[in-house]
Amino acid sequence: MAAAKIKKGDRVIVLSGKDKGKVGEVTASHPKDGKVVVAGVNIAVRHTKPTQGDPQGGLKRSEAPLHISKVAHVTADGKPTRVRFETKDGKKVRVAVKTGEAING
Repeated sequence: MAAAKIKKGDRVIVLSGKDKGKVGEVTASHPKDGKVVVAGVNIAVRHTKPTQGDPQGGLKRSEAPLHISKVAHVTADGKPTRVRFETKDGKKVRVAVKTGEAING
């Protein structure tokens, strides 16, 4: 399996869909499914009945996963960039293609 180019904690921008252009932080990564969860993006709404555990019921909002191809890493100036891997000092590091700077993580 290839190494993940987008990981938990990265700042990403949404490239397509209803939330196009939104920027957020990756809160969860599911590399086997090829999906990521981004804070404040792709909000799913569930109508829930009142139960003993939740006597109020009502609308419950949560962030749904996005396919990893719909997001891109954000550079310091706020523009999307692809990510590649380079070997520096014997370590494999992620590098932003546009700027050439190393990505933490």
